[in-house]
Amino acid sequence: MSVEDVLRPIAVIGGSILLTLVLVWLADRALRRIDHAHPETPLWGLLRRCRIPLQGVLCAALLRGSYDQSGLTVAEQHAAGIGQGLTLVLIAATAWLVVRAAAAIVESSYSRYAASARDIARVRRVRTQVTLIQRVVTAVVIVVAAASMLLTFPEMQAFGTSVLASAGLLGIVAGIAAQSTLGNLFAGLQIAFGDMVRIGDTVVVDGEWGTVEEITLTFLTVRTWDERRITMPVSYFTGKPFENWSRGGAQMTGTVLFHLDHSAPVEKMRQRLLEILQECPEWDGRSWSLVVTDTTPTTVVVRALVTARDSDAIWTVRCTVREQMLEWLRTEHAYALPRISTAPAPQDRVGELPER
Repeated sequence: MSVEDVLRPIAVIGGSILLTLVLVWLADRALRRIDHAHPETPLWGLLRRCRIPLQGVLCAALLRGSYDQSGLTVAEQHAAGIGQGLTLVLIAATAWLVVRAAAAIVESSYSRYAASARDIARVRRVRTQVTLIQRVVTAVVIVVAAASMLLTFPEMQAFGTSVLASAGLLGIVAGIAAQSTLGNLFAGLQIAFGDMVRIGDTVVVDGEWGTVEEITLTFLTVRTWDERRITMPVSYFTGKPFENWSRGGAQMTGTVLFHLDHSAPVEKMRQRLLEILQECPEWDGRSWSLVVTDTTPTTVVVRALVTARDSDAIWTVRCTVREQMLEWLRTEHAYALPRISTAPAPQDRVGELPER
């Protein structure tokens, strides 16, 4: 074995790897400088996450074009197999690079918009849309990459021709078989661009109160107040009614009901309610009231109405009003709390006839 037989594969393979590392290092250094020069956009810093897939693309491309020049016996005997494998790696690395780059662009666009926008509801809407767009792009890239990898095999090319010839029948069968999946897919797109529900919205579904945590093309996740996760198909939100407390603004109105004795001091309760709200930082000051809404033979129903900036704040305000009002009634006006009157039942005298 000559020196050339040893140095040639080292030069070809090692040179490809070394050139890949140098080119990726130069690209990373350029992105770092651009990121420092333009701090107003995070795009260039996010694109640095593409270093690893870029290394895979460059290395696979260089080895694909030069492996047959290495002079190795294995490369000469299995040239077709090695070339096929490097092609598959190149396609997969390219798909990975495109997905990473698309994610960086989408995240950068959303970050810039969220930093400049003041409407929180619109920011959540844009976040929902860009998240689903990113998932669609990722799914399309994966499908195209998988199809490209399959078509590199000669046997699959012939199979693809036969599939295209019977595409009409297969399309009908696939449409019937995947009716539910396709319904969820289109429902996800409808949610994203129809502004029905957004990530971060407070919703009530099937009697459960929670916040929309994740929206995909097929399912939606709601995080409840006790940190449980409810996962349901997105078609639920297009086919059934649900409450969206964040729709049209995050401000909310809440009520607190008190069942009290008929002697309850309603006017003094109004004054006490205003004092409680003025000391509660979660109250937004928009509105408040206290009225008697119903009566029963033993009690009256007093309703306190309060407002807050969002669902979390209204819950705190309602709990604060309920606790402090009951404590005030117990200590200052205990007579106003509901009571159950009891009396001994009259006892009949056995054996005596009623007087006439």
